[in-house]
Amino acid sequence: MIELSKRQLQIVAIVRDRGPITGERIADELSLTRATLRPDLTILTMAGILDARPRVGYFYIGDHRAKDMLADLFRKYLVKDYKSLPVVVQEQTTVYDAVVTMFLEDVGTLFVVREEGILVGVVSRKDLLKVAIGQSNLHEFPVYVAMTRMPNITTIELEATMYDAARKLIEAEVDSLPVVKMVADQQFEVVGRITKTTITRLVVELDSLRNI
Repeated sequence: MIELSKRQLQIVAIVRDRGPITGERIADELSLTRATLRPDLTILTMAGILDARPRVGYFYIGDHRAKDMLADLFRKYLVKDYKSLPVVVQEQTTVYDAVVTMFLEDVGTLFVVREEGILVGVVSRKDLLKVAIGQSNLHEFPVYVAMTRMPNITTIELEATMYDAARKLIEAEVDSLPVVKMVADQQFEVVGRITKTTITRLVVELDSLRNI
């Protein structure tokens, strides 16, 4: 059974206590945007914990059997079949160039690699923002000053299930996982990425198949 994140538990509590309630109202309660909550609401709805009605809002259901069924379905799908291309930068890439890459690629996370494609770090929008504040010349700072370094990075392997990926995203409270394959002792090549959006798309795909 997938453990819910802190934010998802907050959403469930709000809907249980105040439902029916719209997504906009939930977002206001948590001081977040509707777009930020959309993946969480989709997962909670597909898991059978919440239900939604047009122009009415979300209801609390709490059907654990439905949640177990969704988890079983996720175990049938493999990361290697759903991964997307990784967006990587080199260790010596400047913070400025990393910011440009992040916006051009429309991603929230960059994977930092050595020349051989070996994963050495991960950098997020928040990491880059921390460096950018108060710095006059971002061309002078390499991205490695802002990144989270190996081995303190949550990764996922090609043969893992999408259930494993979803669980790791929730437990690590991150938006993206590097998909890796081991090339040497404690050295991993980045071969893809799995994001919360990937999980949401699979949830929608499973729902469409269920209704055929």
